[in-house]
Amino acid sequence: MYRFKRIAVKIGSNVLTRPDGTLDVTRISALVDQIAELRKNGLEVILISSGAVASGRSELKLKNKLDTVSSRQLFSAVGQAKLINRYYELFREHGMACGQILTTKENFGSRKHYLNQKNCITVMLENKVIPVVNENDTISVTELMFTDNDELSGLIASMMNVEALVILSNVDGIYDGPPTLPSSKVISEIKNDKEEAVDFIQTTKSQFGRGGMMTKYTIARKVASEGISVIIANGKKDNILPQLMKKNSTVICTTFLPAQNPISNVKKWIAHSDGFTKGEIYINAYAKEALLGEKATSLLPVGVTDIKGEFEKDDIVRILDEKGNQIGLGKVRYDNEKAKELIGKQGARPIIHYDYLYLD
Repeated sequence: MYRFKRIAVKIGSNVLTRPDGTLDVTRISALVDQIAELRKNGLEVILISSGAVASGRSELKLKNKLDTVSSRQLFSAVGQAKLINRYYELFREHGMACGQILTTKENFGSRKHYLNQKNCITVMLENKVIPVVNENDTISVTELMFTDNDELSGLIASMMNVEALVILSNVDGIYDGPPTLPSSKVISEIKNDKEEAVDFIQTTKSQFGRGGMMTKYTIARKVASEGISVIIANGKKDNILPQLMKKNSTVICTTFLPAQNPISNVKKWIAHSDGFTKGEIYINAYAKEALLGEKATSLLPVGVTDIKGEFEKDDIVRILDEKGNQIGLGKVRYDNEKAKELIGKQGARPIIHYDYLYLD
């Protein structure tokens, strides 16, 4: 009936809230009805839901103005309870259970914590519980927060090996020109090896969320490169999710086509570890050419020219060329002191093995 078996659905703040910032209960109810329909027909759904901060903001009338961090913590603490309770009641009307998963960016930096989260969501799906995931804004440190839930949804989609990530926004997709112009049309498909859309993307952020279309585009390209379809569609359209899941869907949206050679689960984790790197490894032109060539190659010490930062064995580091351009990420085999001793040496074991190397 549907073209996928497991999907992640990210619902943005602008879909879940009204213009005045209050929670749009009617829209939430409609989306829950759609997810319930998908689930009843055998499709596994992981829900990444924004709206907690906006929900809390509409609930509280503060007498004193708070700083950005404090207000976000307060609004999310109140709003998260309100939001998950709403989901709980709505899913229960369909005879379904949902469960809340609050996470932080730091939880994805450790392979152990990463796998622990994966196991939790897997157990929920196996027992027909719908996971509702959101960032734990009450304890997130500003410097380590997700760009927005688009970034979180990309991590969840990759971690859970979904077949498709659906990002529901308040627009139909990515346009070939400014969306405000009548002549602009939605780009229906974006291939993973092209950059044709980037020049037209609006850099403004959404009204209630932290991100914008550029964030969605960047995340979508990375997730698609891992072999996962990514669909950006309008979450305010009636029955949008079941329509998108049909094999011959005619819904106006933007689909990022998945790469045909999906990468391993470990490489998927490394691909999304940009925010957790502990050091930098600089390589020469010959090493760069070898890594970017068609033949699978590990990063050998002979091609390394400099090492910066302090890191331990198995930490994630950036790989940069002689001009300082990042070409990839990798999990190191040595700590920084041992790695420095090996710089330029021939015949030594790889500093980063191919199996733990992700190239941008």
